[in-house]
Order: sequence, then C-alpha cells, then structure tokens
Amino acid sequence: MSAKSSRQFGLWKSPMTSRNLAQDRRLEAIYCDSDSRTTVWLEGRSGRGVLMALGSDGDAPRELTGDLSVRAEVGYGGGDFTVHGGHLFFVVHKSGRLYRQPLIAGTACAITPAFGSVCSPVVSPDGRWVAYVHNDGEDNDRIAVVDASGDGWPQILAAGHDFCMQPRWSPDVRRFAWIAWDHPNMPWDGTTLYLADVIEADGAPPRLGEPRQVAGGPETAVFQPEFSPDGRSLLYVCDESGWGRIAAYDLQTGVRRWLTADGVEYGAPAWQHDMRTYAVSHDSRKIIAVRSDRGFHSLCQIDLGSGENKPIDALSKYTEITHIAAAAADDRIVLTGSSGSISPRIVEHNLSSGSTRVLARASGEIVSPSALAECERISWNSAGGEEVHGLFYPPSSDRFEGIGKPPLIAMIHGGPTSQVKAGWKPQAQFFATRGYAVLYVNYRGSTGYGREYMLKLRGNWGICDVEDAISGKNHLVETGRVDPNRTVIMGGSAGGFTVLHTLSQHPKSFTAGVNLYGVANQFHLASETHKFESRYLDTMLGPLPAAAQIYRERSPVFHADRIVRPLAVFQGDIDRVVPREQSETVVEALRKSGTPHVYHVYEDEGHGWRKRETIEHFYDAVEKFLRTHVIFS
Repeated sequence: MSAKSSRQFGLWKSPMTSRNLAQDRRLEAIYCDSDSRTTVWLEGRSGRGVLMALGSDGDAPRELTGDLSVRAEVGYGGGDFTVHGGHLFFVVHKSGRLYRQPLIAGTACAITPAFGSVCSPVVSPDGRWVAYVHNDGEDNDRIAVVDASGDGWPQILAAGHDFCMQPRWSPDVRRFAWIAWDHPNMPWDGTTLYLADVIEADGAPPRLGEPRQVAGGPETAVFQPEFSPDGRSLLYVCDESGWGRIAAYDLQTGVRRWLTADGVEYGAPAWQHDMRTYAVSHDSRKIIAVRSDRGFHSLCQIDLGSGENKPIDALSKYTEITHIAAAAADDRIVLTGSSGSISPRIVEHNLSSGSTRVLARASGEIVSPSALAECERISWNSAGGEEVHGLFYPPSSDRFEGIGKPPLIAMIHGGPTSQVKAGWKPQAQFFATRGYAVLYVNYRGSTGYGREYMLKLRGNWGICDVEDAISGKNHLVETGRVDPNRTVIMGGSAGGFTVLHTLSQHPKSFTAGVNLYGVANQFHLASETHKFESRYLDTMLGPLPAAAQIYRERSPVFHADRIVRPLAVFQGDIDRVVPREQSETVVEALRKSGTPHVYHVYEDEGHGWRKRETIEHFYDAVEKFLRTHVIFS
C-alpha cells in the first residue's frame, strides 16, 4: 500500500460524489405475501415510489407498479402498501385512492374512491376486507373498511379521535386493534391501544363492538400492536415504565406480561404510519425485535413463552434496522439494514438455518469500506452537568492524511423529537471523506434514551438543543479532535430552527451555518402547518396565547438581523410544513444586514429532497459554500 498524501482537512478528494448520492435508492417498507412465496418492498427513485417483488425461487427482482408512483400522504406518509393472498394493496401518489393488483400478472384497479387520503392498508386474514387509515381532507381521521375487491362503498370502522394508526385484524377476524390519540399530544407523548370485537352481518361490511382500552393514556405512549398468529396474544410496545418495552396481553385472561427490561428502547417515535420495530414468527413462539442502545441497533430473538432474549449474531454488522417483517409460513425474516459504512440493504435471514442473503441494495457500494468513516458513540456534559449523547464520524480516507486539526460539522436532527441512529449517513460520509469531522447531536429531547430524556425538551425547544449543539462542539474542541476556528452547524426542519436560533442568540458560536427548510416563525408553524403538528408546540413551547412571548423569543425571523456568520439556506418551493415564506424572511434580513449568505429554492420539492437533480445540486452547493466560508476563511 502506498503512503498517504498530506493535504489540508476539508480538501481531500473523495470517492463519495454528489452524483453517486443522488442515484441512491431509498429502501422502505417490506412485506412477505401470506403464502410466504414472495417478498415485496418499496424503492424510492428520484421522487417515485416503485414496488419490487422477489419470489422464493431465487429469480431476479421485478418491478410491479409500472408508471404508478406508490406513496401514501396522511401526515408524513408511511403505510404505503401491503401484500396478501397473491395481491398488492397500495396507495397511488396524489390520488388518495387504494389500489389492488395481482402479484403475478394483471393491472391495478382502484378499490376506494378519490376522496381524501389513505394509508396503512391491512387485509383481514380471510382475505375479504381491507381496513385502512383515512383522512377526509377536512382534518377528520378515522379507520375505514372496504371489501377487498372494491365492489362496495367504504364504511367507517372506528372514529372519534383526532388521530389513529396501525390497524390490525386478529387471525380469526373476530377482534380488531388500533391506536388512537388526541390533540395536543403527539404519538410519542400519549396514545391509547384499543381492542374491539368484530361484528359481521351477511352482505354488509363488518362493524366494531364497544372498544376497550388495553394500554396507554395521555402520558403513556403505545406503539405497534400485533396479534400473535395463534390468536392468543396481542403484543405491543409501551413506555409506561420510562422505556419502550414489549408487552404481551393474553386475550383470554387479560393478563399482561413484559417481555423486555428497562434501560433499552424497543419502540420508536411514530413520525410515519406503519412503522415496525419487531415481528412475530409464524409459529408464535418468538419475537424478532430491534434493540436500540444509545444510537446503535441490534437484532434479538425473544422467546414468547420464557421471555429469554438472545442476540442474532449473524446480523450484528447492521447497526440500524428498520421495516422488519416475518414470513407467514417459515422461519424467514426480512428487514432493511445498514451501518455507518454499509448503505441500506434488503436482507433476508433464516432463523432456523442461519443463512442470510441480500435481496436488494440502495447503492452500487462502489466505495471501499477502508475509505469510509466508522461511527463512534460519544457523550458529554452540557448545561447543568446533564449528560448528552451523540454520534461522531472522524475524517477518513485511504489516500490522504490531514494537516492540523479537522473542521467540524455539527449536524442537528429534525423532529425535534427524533434520533440519529448509527446507520448509513450519506451526508456524514460525504463530508468525512473530504476531511471534515461530523458530529450528530442527539440533544436532550431526543428519543432512544428513555422517556425522561425525551421529555427534557418540553418547554425547552430552543434551549436544550442550542446548549447541546454548542457544548458538543466545545467538547470536541477541548479534547483536541477539531479545529476551534472552523466549525459549522447544519440541520433541516427543526434542526434548521436550531441552526437559525443558535446563530442569532449566540452569533459567534460557529464559523458558519447551513439551514435546510428550517422553522423560522413559530407563530406561523402553530397556525399554518398540517394537522399532525398543529398542536406540537403546545408542549415544546407552551399553548397560545399565553406563551406568545416565548414564541416571539424563539422565532428566528424576529432576530435574524443578529446573524453575523455566513449562512446557506435551502428551501423546497412546495413545502407544506415550513413554507417558503419563512426562509425568504430570514434571507431578506441577511440581505439588509450584509451577512454573507447563499439561498437556493428547489422547484417541485417539499419538506426534504427526492429528485436526483436536487440532491446532486445540494451537495455541490454546500461543499462550495463551506470551502469559501470555512476552509478558506
């Protein structure tokens, strides 16, 4: 191996190009057909959702949905499709309709009218009915049901709450479970798991008996109910003890058993519909669950009888695992897995034989692992001595070594109730392989560290996140890992708010900032955003009008004239969550104050980038901005 060349940090030639990243596919939800012969997954390709299928015969994957783009749009999306009995059931983008299509051959036909928005279809085990979440366009959410052939008119199955998610049929179609909650709660604040008897009448859609509460409440979050295939248990994740633990509710006796212990998280904040962190085996003997420990995922197998919990070592290289599903007739599981140096893959694993195969890859994986940065788990003390967590990617190259100390990019996640996990982070690798150090700040208020840690952001948005970003930078400076004179704060949405608020309240805390569609006007966010987040700020800042002064203090549009460090602003022109006007108000203040800045608006993009040309331009523009205002400043 030849010796590495010395070159200034931030100027390394990287194998991670913007074009490579723009061509990557998103690998999303996965389902196995009820006969276990076919696995279906969703790929995101430059704004289009494409369903792919692979049979158990090992033949090549094939596209299923042609020109139809698959994407559900209730809230932040998710719950795009399901598979049952040789048929797909999926939502077509911008149609608001549910479609049915044969897996082998045949065309798609709509089974619901073009009315409102739908998501999370789930087929009754006998194949007769499809339940789904419906929003009527007037902010009324409910669970509806339609016959699987679409010959009848949909009927309301459950209603009466502001939100609902994760509908489930019991194996004998005699019971139905779902989760619901009301304003001002978000689904991680407090939800209720309901169970009701299914009442059927000849020739008519089923209806539900009186619902009964199984778990949850205003201050307890419940997530992902699942009936065991033998019909004996209703499983779910609940944070009643302060951690998202898996519970089994005996449907005959009403007795609940905890299957996992405190101190490790098995749930996730339900930002999207139909999120899954565990699956139940076909024989009801075991649960295959994603265990989240300080940002790193691992997969474990839990015996449903004894509660014994053991790791699945064959999949230990994957440190972020999503969209897990179990086959209905054998011991196969399928999931999306990645790590700090492995881009997402669809992986199939046989629990009995131990065999593993990759069904699909998000990228060509053309970059040598030796060139990529390894993700490190770090912690530090912030204001008041409270411990804060993060993930750190040091500069990495198989060709270059740096001169001096590297510049830092402190990445602030969105949400704000979210978490950065130790999976594939193309942004981190794009910058780390150019000689930047990258810190993902899982500030107080992030999920994955217990409910108490998450609740620290209540009333403190704009305080804890800002303090923890600055203290994280200071920690790396004090330990000699980064250059104190070349530091960047970067984030999108709620993370973009933290960028703006930090640079306006602590103008010289970072050398520069990068803001992607950041929240700039809290009043506007409270009054104009979509239904899902319309009361989010009641807990993050306080209810209006009583908290009006706090909203003003933590709205960067009123303080943008204090920003003196260079700032790059990126915005989608059809963003419904943070409309374009918010970014343009900030940019106008920068123009008036003479603060160096760049501003890019991407046509036909919303709250995040989907199109290849947008992604490629974004990375190139950020690199150019950082070279000008950080590396050569």
